[in-house]
Amino acid sequence: MFKSAAAVAALLSSLMLPGLALAEGAITVIDPYARSSTMMSASGAAFMVIENHSTADDRLVSASADIAERVELHTHIADTNGVMQMIEVPEGFVIPAGGSHALQRGADHVMFLGLTRPLAQGDIIPVTLTFETAGEVVVEVPVDLERKPMHGQMQGKMQMGAPSN
Repeated sequence: MFKSAAAVAALLSSLMLPGLALAEGAITVIDPYARSSTMMSASGAAFMVIENHSTADDRLVSASADIAERVELHTHIADTNGVMQMIEVPEGFVIPAGGSHALQRGADHVMFLGLTRPLAQGDIIPVTLTFETAGEVVVEVPVDLERKPMHGQMQGKMQMGAPSN
């Protein structure tokens, strides 16, 4: 039926869901999406689940995209007063061997700072994720400004910046 392995690979890649990315079978990115709080926002974020199908831990160490002046890996933590703060995580996120790590609202995520254009519903953003072992994985991230408005939201107040103790 198929004349070559390349034909099979082409067929399979054409059937892949938008946003699904593979890095030589080791890393899979599932259900990515991006948001900004308003059309006039100077920042936005991307969320997804990263699966590691290898037998060794890997680490997401950086991300890049041409829609922002800076792209950083961020998380939320509570200070001693219970105020939620968003901070950069320069060491990145461990993706456990045979496991997954969720980048979700109110927790770990990819942060777009200094957006160069508004994030419009339905846009597709190419985002390059860089892993210690798997290397670069390019993910087509759809913008979904309507998705689960309270999904993953943490309770309490939030501010950006370094944690205060």
